[in-house]
Amino acid sequence: MFRAFLAFSLLFCVTLGAKAQSGSYDVFVPISKYISQGNADALSVWFSENLDITVLSKGGNSSKVQARQIVNTFFNSHTPRSFEVTYTAGRANMKYALGNLNAGGETYLVTIFVYCADDKNEIQQFKIERVQ
Repeated sequence: MFRAFLAFSLLFCVTLGAKAQSGSYDVFVPISKYISQGNADALSVWFSENLDITVLSKGGNSSKVQARQIVNTFFNSHTPRSFEVTYTAGRANMKYALGNLNAGGETYLVTIFVYCADDKNEIQQFKIERVQ
């Protein structure tokens, strides 16, 4: 009887753990999708009202509208083929991702910082660099 209880308890804990993991939200899933699609409009929904954006060594602090235009110009000149997040890290209120973007026949390193608070996720820093 004790073994049956132990087996049931273990199964219950594993099931709860799986539900907790599957219920967690990965902010980089939709962001990655929009980058790989080259969809600057959908990506810009995630932008903070003001953010630090750098594309091919040019950039600085921009408004959400300016950042959308910058990314749209890049996507129009360098058609995205694929994007893959290669590394993520973070803490309670900030998440960070690095990824490889294949676009226009070249590979780019994309860096994304997302501020997370009050059920709100906003990209505060977005950077696209050519891989040498």
